[in-house]
Amino acid sequence: MNEDLAKIFYEMAIYLEMDDVLFKPQAYEKAAIGIESLNEDIRDIYKRGGIKELEKIPGVGKNISEKIEEFLKTGRIKEHLLLKKKIPVDLENLMKIEGIGPKKIKELYKKLKIKTVEDLEKAALEKKIRKLENFGEKSEKNILESIAFFKRNKDRFLLHQILPEVKEIVKKLISLKDVKKISIAGSLRRMKETIGDADILVVSDDPEKINEFFISLDGVVKVWGSGKTKSSVRMKRGYDIDLRVVPQKSFGSALQYFTGSKEHNILTRRIAIEKGLKLNEYGLFKGKKMIAGKDEREIYKALGMEYIEPELRENTGEIEAAIKNKLPKLVELKDIKGDLHCHSNWDGGADSILEIAKKAMSLNYEYVGIADHTKFLKIEHGLDERQLILRNKEIDKLNEKIKKENKNFKILKGCEANIMGDGSIDIKDEVLSQMDFVIAGIHSQFKMSKREMTERIIKAIKNPHVDIISHPTGRLINKRDEYLIDIDEIFKAAKETKTVLEINASPYRLDLKDVYIKKAKNEGIKMIINTDAHQLDQMDLMEYGLSQARRGWAEKEDIINTLSLEDIIKFLKEK
Repeated sequence: MNEDLAKIFYEMAIYLEMDDVLFKPQAYEKAAIGIESLNEDIRDIYKRGGIKELEKIPGVGKNISEKIEEFLKTGRIKEHLLLKKKIPVDLENLMKIEGIGPKKIKELYKKLKIKTVEDLEKAALEKKIRKLENFGEKSEKNILESIAFFKRNKDRFLLHQILPEVKEIVKKLISLKDVKKISIAGSLRRMKETIGDADILVVSDDPEKINEFFISLDGVVKVWGSGKTKSSVRMKRGYDIDLRVVPQKSFGSALQYFTGSKEHNILTRRIAIEKGLKLNEYGLFKGKKMIAGKDEREIYKALGMEYIEPELRENTGEIEAAIKNKLPKLVELKDIKGDLHCHSNWDGGADSILEIAKKAMSLNYEYVGIADHTKFLKIEHGLDERQLILRNKEIDKLNEKIKKENKNFKILKGCEANIMGDGSIDIKDEVLSQMDFVIAGIHSQFKMSKREMTERIIKAIKNPHVDIISHPTGRLINKRDEYLIDIDEIFKAAKETKTVLEINASPYRLDLKDVYIKKAKNEGIKMIINTDAHQLDQMDLMEYGLSQARRGWAEKEDIINTLSLEDIIKFLKEK
């Protein structure tokens, strides 16, 4: 229900933006974000206190709460239907094409009657788009490239779109007295950045009852099959879930097998054969005798390996390392001591600096970094030099206040400055030098040549005031590929200058990607896991960045925000 309502408000924001309506698009977008971030069903909130209770949701005022009430009572919002009727286009997929925003969707519909991605591709191939006033030949070429990217990824979902929903299903299943053991499996357990489908394994003495409960869950729109030990369903969002009920004695081997990856499993089976054993989803066998299978760890032990964490099971050297007892001790959530990339309401974020600090303390952090956008990024209300100085004074006052209650916590003064086209930073050195830390990132001119983009980033890395490069490759998963860059040259510059590279925990970015994290680790380059939070709930996204770091073999010592408050201040000063 929350997801459906959030989607409607996102769409309304886009339709209103198309019509140049002021303020309303941002209001609907904030409401959508607030609803999307809720930890309970919006129906329960409404039942508890009606419209007044709805107004307590971040971003929801009286007008929007009335729209929510309308939806809960009728299953629709009249204004949303009227907006859709006015411009009947496939907003959801067209917005996934890079360079195609609300205004351009409207223009393409008005001028060329383009309603879908297929229509868009056809018009681009027929060279009709370049003739439009706000496009051109280069835009048309970029659209075709982006459509090709969209097609390659269209059947895969972002990790955060699937994981919370599957976790809720697991909660419901585990509440059944007949469920003895349960685990997520597949690529979801390996925390891959995109997911095709989901797998759940269950141990139960009454598999038919479990399968019957599973196929009747809310959100199931189609049952592909239901048997005694396996059921397969399609969820409303469009992905499939397989539920398998396995014997307790085989749970470990089934979990190992269905977690994958396929390449990892091929190698583990090959090692079993070399040892005169047979490994499959039912167990590890010597002849007809089962010698392991109840627990995953005993499977790996019997094969002569250390236990391999699920995030590493991609056949990238983990099996060879496990045989030699040389697997990394992966960074854990409890190791994280702070988050240095949070946006406050000074630059258009949803929350005050004090609210961000309180949230950080609730997460048991020792510090939080306020990294507001800077002046070039006007769309995000970027701060100029004068505003940054004023904001820093507020942080100083807050730190004095907090120190009386919690002497082990501090708000750090920072910014997310813009790397301009020539590699310069959009804030004067004099003001950058007053920060505890400076993050620099690219937020414009993404389509530069490989040489130009590489030189641009390296120039920023070599700026003595820049401590961290945010979302270093600029990718947006399933929407925009990374910049054309020479990653080796960038890593070389980062190592020479001791510049930290960010692992951005936003599920839309997860940038750096896992292979680059592993490469950076091997090069001795320090990294930081940041949430890039623009509202409090997004600070909980740290787990996604952490999983990405773990997939890249990162250990505690590779990640600077595992340092204590005292040590990170010392690290940043030395940098």
